[in-house]
Amino acid sequence: MVSRKSAFNLETCARPNILALEPYRCARDDYKDDGTNILLDANENANGPGLALTPDGRLVNGAVKGDAIAKNLEIDLHGLNRYPDPHQIELKQLLCNLRNTRHHSDKPLTPENLFVGVGSDEAIDALLRCFCAPGRDKILTCPPTYGMYSVSAQVNDVGIVKVPLDPANHFSLRAEAIEEALSSDPSIKLVYICSPGNPTANLIAKADIEKVLLHPTWNGVVVVDEAYIDFAPEDASLAGWVNEWPNLVVMQTLSKAFGLAGIRLGAAFTSPPIARLLNSLKAPYNISSPTSQLACAALEADNLKITQQSKAKILTQRERMLRELPRVPGVGRFLGGTDSNFLLVEILDKPREKDGKPSNETALAVYEALAETKGVVVRFRGKEYGCQGCLRITVGTKEEVDRFLKEIREVLREIYGGELEGAQGDEEGRERDANDVIA
Repeated sequence: MVSRKSAFNLETCARPNILALEPYRCARDDYKDDGTNILLDANENANGPGLALTPDGRLVNGAVKGDAIAKNLEIDLHGLNRYPDPHQIELKQLLCNLRNTRHHSDKPLTPENLFVGVGSDEAIDALLRCFCAPGRDKILTCPPTYGMYSVSAQVNDVGIVKVPLDPANHFSLRAEAIEEALSSDPSIKLVYICSPGNPTANLIAKADIEKVLLHPTWNGVVVVDEAYIDFAPEDASLAGWVNEWPNLVVMQTLSKAFGLAGIRLGAAFTSPPIARLLNSLKAPYNISSPTSQLACAALEADNLKITQQSKAKILTQRERMLRELPRVPGVGRFLGGTDSNFLLVEILDKPREKDGKPSNETALAVYEALAETKGVVVRFRGKEYGCQGCLRITVGTKEEVDRFLKEIREVLREIYGGELEGAQGDEEGRERDANDVIA
């Protein structure tokens, strides 16, 4: 083959902010699901989808499962040669029905309040493209928090201002510090607030969010990410509150409580003018027909009962972990809150009764040993702000929690007894690599 000379140079042709990106690292990059591992690292619903299914995983059509009678559901395979509905009005109405509690507003949510996308991540990105000029505007985040806000900002060449949560006060929002940042920098267009927080599991006080919304001079949008809201107390969701503010967005997903991470369906509730902008800039057919059909089924009354039953099981195991995990020698305090399907817990360099202190070295050793020798995968968060020595642990099934409690006790005993040889190499680099997973 004749060699050809090309003027193409990737380093000078591609956008500098994209060249600076690192490949996305997800929860399955380090430790794959081999069918035997206990996966308590990605905050998925281990009880399965919120759908009536047969024991072999097939959709139940008109059959009885427990107390629920499943609505007929067939994925229209013959219709896959046609583009999906670009507007998704039926799906949007079902989402409105779910959140029309009237707890925070007397005004009903309607499909005009909604944008639906490929997970919450599409809404995060769409908001940046809608409100932030590349190379000029900024967003504000509150670490420790979900990593995709920063990733999407970097993709869109948008700056990031950070006002950390208050670790001394259960990772509460520092509303006054946010107000000061907004007053001093008018280029901040979006404030991302995760509630319940990830990795902190705490619900952010409505009064603190209101303080930000009431800023007298700031021209921007407050975005509340409620991915885990269904594990918080009843009526905690602020979705209905968007009818009271012109600049409030509340994001939600079917990936967590509904057990439908695989269909990638997220929603953003907001004022009709903002929803109109988001719907205007999205790809025309961003929600596939199978995704829409499965999401609509999950939001019907019969399948909502299944999700509620699943949620009850998770809350039972969460309470059990709150009781039993502190009894394990070497486990320290729970940080943050208990409003989600995971917990953030300190790992100590020695048992508490021997004056143990939170330790990233020990937490990393526990994380690695659990995954590599016990087949239990959790998430190391020790490099996050205010999370020294912390692991984030998803609440699993009863059987998974049984195994986790047994194995973490054994791993800590082996570490303290010098029986477990830790991984060799760059400790700081291993901590950074483990912490950089976005989940």
